[in-house]
Amino acid sequence: MIRTVEAVVDPNGNVRLLEDIQLPGPRRALLTILDDAPRSEETALLSERALADWSRPEEDAAWSHLQPAG
Repeated sequence: MIRTVEAVVDPNGNVRLLEDIQLPGPRRALLTILDDAPRSEETALLSERALADWSRPEEDAAWSHLQPAG
């Protein structure tokens, strides 16, 4: 299976994936460097899937004790 995952490469060459991935073991990967830097709205959209779990009523209830009373 071939899968494309977006990542950001910093000036030192460190690669940071923009989403969590699970692999059954070590895999080879190819990295394509794009000319432009990621725009903030793109980063927000790419993070949406990773943060989707936080938009559930169960999460609101679990963290409600940290909300100010009101």
